[in-house]
Amino acid sequence: MPRHTAATAEIEIDDAELLRALAGPGNENLRAIESSLGIETGQRGQTIHLQGATADVALAERLIAELSEMARQGTFLRGGDLVRAVQTLREHPEIALRDVFNDVVIVSARKRMITPKGLAQKQYIESIRHHDIVFGIGPAGTGKTYLAMAMAVADLVGRRVKRIILTRPAVEAGEKLGFLPGDLAEKVNPYLRPLYDALHDMMDLDKAQAMIQRGQIEVAPLAFMRGRTLNDSFVILDEAQNTTPEQMKMFLTRLGYDSKTVITGDITQVDLPEGKRSGLAEAMSLLRDVDGIRFCFFEHVDVVRNPLVARIIQRYDARDAALEQKRQQREQEQREHEDFERARRERERADWERDQRNGRDRE
Repeated sequence: MPRHTAATAEIEIDDAELLRALAGPGNENLRAIESSLGIETGQRGQTIHLQGATADVALAERLIAELSEMARQGTFLRGGDLVRAVQTLREHPEIALRDVFNDVVIVSARKRMITPKGLAQKQYIESIRHHDIVFGIGPAGTGKTYLAMAMAVADLVGRRVKRIILTRPAVEAGEKLGFLPGDLAEKVNPYLRPLYDALHDMMDLDKAQAMIQRGQIEVAPLAFMRGRTLNDSFVILDEAQNTTPEQMKMFLTRLGYDSKTVITGDITQVDLPEGKRSGLAEAMSLLRDVDGIRFCFFEHVDVVRNPLVARIIQRYDARDAALEQKRQQREQEQREHEDFERARRERERADWERDQRNGRDRE
């Protein structure tokens, strides 16, 4: 039926606790469904009322049915998770939400189940499970490094690897550490702090420190990877957009037997000196069709931080797109001006040559 046809639906929820979970505090979940689908929702007694375009109401009915099933199993979606759930059902109707949001990677030290927050994260996790080298590329807040860390800890605890190696470029412009105060550990620690934070969210602090002391978990700047072969390891390279092509090649060729590597980065946040190409950008063009390597891309809709972050990223992306359009327009105008000047000079030269020939003919 046409999408704009009006429809209504009523969904009876017999379980009062389940109804409260589905509606959310102050009906915030119902409002999120309204906003995502462009429909009207309401609750009276144990009944949820839906009104809007036929296709959207049908999608809302399916969404609430699947959310009810997941809630009975102990999984509750709110806020941004609901928006991504709607997007998943709309773009991939063949997928069941439980297959995305109930895929537990690991239970964190805080007894929180770490699961995908949307289809992009689910595909990322599946790629890590089935490929030796995976690139996770996208804006901050999409869970690239956090999920890679969760997969690494799960593999270490499950004895599928013997150690985890976490690395990133120590500083933006080529790992120049000399001007920083302190010894080497104190110099590089601020740049590795985000990796420690993610690690400590996965594991008890004392357990993580014991594993670091035993060498089961290593956190080191990228320069320390040179000359090594990494066997039986889960290796994560974070902030890869700030590697040079030489550093990226060096890192990728460290991979040994029974190892996995995950490379994460945001290609729009390169801090290398102007004119220096990012190793991540080069790897994207060189390695995209290599068997055994998988590229996973995230967008602003995949941001799992405060919803404001996604809107901020959208504004900056729009700004960058406008600047790029202006740059291309200036280049086009410059080319047109150069073409005009070239044609003018050619005409003047042709006129001069013609005048010269006419003068010789008169003589």
